[in-house]
Amino acid sequence: MSAAEIRRCFLLPTSALAFAIAITGSACAQDISSGPLLHDALGGPDDLVLAGSVRARYETLGGQARAGFGASDELISLRTTLLAEYRSNGLRIGAELYDSRAYASKPGSAIGTGEVNTFELVQAYIGGELADAFGQGSKASAQLGRFTLNLGSRRLVAADDYRNTTNGYTGLRTDLRLSGGTALTAFYTLPQIRLPDVRAAILDNETQLDRESFDLELWGGFLSRPRVFGETMGEVSYVGLHERDSDGRPTRDRDLHTVGARLLREPASGKFDHEVEGYYQFGSISETLSNTARNLDVSAWFLHADVGYRFPGSLKARVSVEYDYASGDGPNGSYGRFDTLFGMRRADLAPAGIYAQIGRANISTPGLRVEAAPTARVDGFVTYRPIWLAERRDNFSTTGVRDASGRSGSFAGHQVEGRIRYWLVPQILRAEANAAFIAKGRFLESSPNAPKTGNTRYVSLSLSMQF
Repeated sequence: MSAAEIRRCFLLPTSALAFAIAITGSACAQDISSGPLLHDALGGPDDLVLAGSVRARYETLGGQARAGFGASDELISLRTTLLAEYRSNGLRIGAELYDSRAYASKPGSAIGTGEVNTFELVQAYIGGELADAFGQGSKASAQLGRFTLNLGSRRLVAADDYRNTTNGYTGLRTDLRLSGGTALTAFYTLPQIRLPDVRAAILDNETQLDRESFDLELWGGFLSRPRVFGETMGEVSYVGLHERDSDGRPTRDRDLHTVGARLLREPASGKFDHEVEGYYQFGSISETLSNTARNLDVSAWFLHADVGYRFPGSLKARVSVEYDYASGDGPNGSYGRFDTLFGMRRADLAPAGIYAQIGRANISTPGLRVEAAPTARVDGFVTYRPIWLAERRDNFSTTGVRDASGRSGSFAGHQVEGRIRYWLVPQILRAEANAAFIAKGRFLESSPNAPKTGNTRYVSLSLSMQF
């Protein structure tokens, strides 16, 4: 990277970074239990929440596995957020600004709307809460406007945090929690389409307001109940998606309905834990982006299962065995590729960012995970998983690599990935390192459009500050 590129990386967000550094310098001298720094700086008013964050991250990738991109890539990304929320007698009025920028990408980079979304009001909402409306100890709430969503396991609807940009939704959300812990969430939203989506504008970090319209609708509900048996929580869900073409934006005209169920026992010291979640997806989708393309019936499914054990002791070590399956599209005339909609991938499979090799589509992979949090300041994990295609004639996961004949087999390779995080200043300043490696198998080496780039290597280093 040249000196000019480095200077350019810090040209626009200089003020945000200088503010972050100044706050960090003073943070070491104050009581970190007092709360967010920005809120404290204004006297800590009870009815006003003020908070923000700055994250700087460097990523480097070699041995690209995705088709259509350069053999290697690197990126410096900067993300600044600022949240303000007024609370009084159950009323909430809030807004959150995201400024996501990226620099130093190489020719052929996978950079896109996942990395750049500058000066965007992702949240701007009004909400209210009502206590005891459905019996003593119950709570009902509603939120209207622009907001982020993290629902259930976050495998279908999430506000992605590893990615430099996040998902925003515009509409209505309602929540009900009964005194026994049973909870219901229902929502109707128009997902925000991140702009700009033209490569030249993305590379220049241009500012263009995101938009939403009735051409893309997302709705559904999640119902959960604690202790359906023992310490296991049960959840059922439905998510609907309707999509159609709009001016300058051809689509696959997805009309999808996803029903799911989950059983979860949270990890606890000296005990076994588990999670099993499955989704069935049906509806229709256009065969191509053409407005004359035929519609295909959809029949797809996804399964996640894991069993773990957390060892007693200060290391807080946990070992788990996992399995993830997401169906692929076969030659039977219908469409069988599972669509994870607006779900996140980091918690189960792999980092997003410029890595994003492995996602929740056409994949069959067991895994072994080891994680630990020896102190309140440090935590980490490492995961190994061999990976197969669920359908050998479909694109492998999110790589775009395909052998329509099926002669390249179904074994994609071995992935090892992990993360370590350390609070330099507890609850304020945290360093994080992520790494991933794919030893490519037969499919990723011999498929007709597989990049001849060798094994995949990825490292990211970041520094985040909460203020």
